Amino acid sequence: MSRFARFRRPLAVALLSSVLVGCSASTASTDRVDEALPELTAFYDQKLDYGSCAGFATTDRDVKAFANKQLQCARLTVPLDYGNPKGRTIQLGVLKVAATGEPKGSLVVNPGGPASSGMSFAAQLKDFKGYPRIARQFDVVGFDMRGTGASTPSVDCLTDAERRNDLLMAINLFGGETWTENETRRVAASCADGSGGADVISHLGSRDTARDMDLLRAVLGDEQLNYFGFSYGTRLGAVYAQTFPGKVRTMVLDGAMDPRLGIEKRMVDQYAGFQQAFDALATDCARAAGCPLGTDPAKATSRFQQLVRPLLDRPLPVGTDRRLTYRGAVEAVLFGLYHSTDWPTVVKALTELAAGQGRTLLAIRDGAHELQADGRYTNMLEGAFATHCNDRERLSPQQETAMRRQMQAAAPFLDDGRNRQARDICEHWPAGPSLTYPYVTDTDGLPPTLVVSVTGDPASPHQHGIGLAKTLGAGLLTVDGKQHGAALVAGNDCVDSIVATYLIDAKAAPADAHCAL
Repeated sequence: MSRFARFRRPLAVALLSSVLVGCSASTASTDRVDEALPELTAFYDQKLDYGSCAGFATTDRDVKAFANKQLQCARLTVPLDYGNPKGRTIQLGVLKVAATGEPKGSLVVNPGGPASSGMSFAAQLKDFKGYPRIARQFDVVGFDMRGTGASTPSVDCLTDAERRNDLLMAINLFGGETWTENETRRVAASCADGSGGADVISHLGSRDTARDMDLLRAVLGDEQLNYFGFSYGTRLGAVYAQTFPGKVRTMVLDGAMDPRLGIEKRMVDQYAGFQQAFDALATDCARAAGCPLGTDPAKATSRFQQLVRPLLDRPLPVGTDRRLTYRGAVEAVLFGLYHSTDWPTVVKALTELAAGQGRTLLAIRDGAHELQADGRYTNMLEGAFATHCNDRERLSPQQETAMRRQMQAAAPFLDDGRNRQARDICEHWPAGPSLTYPYVTDTDGLPPTLVVSVTGDPASPHQHGIGLAKTLGAGLLTVDGKQHGAALVAGNDCVDSIVATYLIDAKAAPADAHCAL
């Protein structure tokens, strides 16, 4: 698994999401907000008190990365509910990497997830080939979304023991096909109790986060926003563009979520993308001796099911105190499908599984869950779950079951053969939807933006990139390849040059631009 896999493919959780019913008007409204309301002036006028980043680290990796004295960190105070700015406030962790030259302003980045750490992403971008040109022109700024990472209060829905037992999945969240209504009710109550109250988890959706991002823009001293959003970050960027079109200078959206699509179409399309990636992996594997999926790619789905389905009833012991479950094995494979360079690791892991060993699959699963050396889990996936439940439309058990059967038909290698009834895992969330679909309906006043879309992206199908570009009236950079996303972190000169030139010059990218990985 690549060291920076998390940022190239932020777990697809965002892409398995959507909306609810009945939020406060301030959250659910799709009206544009072009200027700060007077009661928000104090928030917009605040100054960030930058200092050492050491106390902001929430992962083993960040402890090392944040020790870099060139990084600056601060806390941004925002209203919990923008409809009640005199009420409760919360704080967001913010990290800045100062420009190496004379800055044009800030570039705010979001790695997706949702809820992957924007602070960590900003700190690590310097290690990528595409970074130096941008770093000369912009202060690169990442923030941890409300409730996640270094932001407070912190989302907490499950114990570490429950996480170890795969109650929360990195790819498919709670797996609604196995949950009862009492369990969906319990997890919503547990999230509220562990996170500071129902009011906190009711304001963790994309609409509130887009308002946070505009407040951050102003506090950074930028008249207009420069933004790079990846995967779920494309949704956040699109919501911002709808809400604050006149405040956008440049916006790069990579690994797109199509704002026109509700959860049913989106998930079926994504599962079809996973099957396409699995079939391509199986074809590559079949050319080598000893392929665990066999020599006939047409039979790879059946062979995969033979390998993983026994884990449904008999999890595989790993070491003295761990076990590989069906859920853990499947999500590890899905996580590995996001980037073709990781496919050899998936093949190695499946070869081990065929021999009765699960160590590599479990290691991939643990990486997806951000398991730390001391056995602690970060709350990134719980933050993703909370965002998901604030953004998604509601489905009845009948609709949820029908959708999941369509998903399995689109990706038969993910069919566990149980054919169970399913429930909407967010059915008892205490708030309604922050979004309605489509969540972008008017792009008047929006300057040229840029969508980057990989033709063989397993989690963000290329047609979704085309749909987002059409909706925003954006330029489309099509990239031939088999991975989730391509800009800045893929090390591709063609992609990085087009992206950097657009961000620096704020001019539309070439029409029908094309690159290959």
